[in-house]
Amino acid sequence: MSKNAQHVFPNQDGGWSVRRTGSNRATKSFERQSDAVNFAKSLARKQSSELYVHRKDGTIRERDSYGSDPAPPKYKS
Repeated sequence: MSKNAQHVFPNQDGGWSVRRTGSNRATKSFERQSDAVNFAKSLARKQSSELYVHRKDGTIRERDSYGSDPAPPKYKS
């Protein structure tokens, strides 16, 4: 897991927060998960890092990488 990875997770207020791996404080909080995901995606793209979207129970629902992929897909031309 990249140390600059962005995580979208439920917060105590019933909304959703975006936090960098290893950080104790949220970067930003949102009422809707979709808004938090869009914000986290833009950060992950700018930082060439990974994005983790968590469910309300804390498990990872979705993962995406915007950085250098060590095993990129092989396309046949």
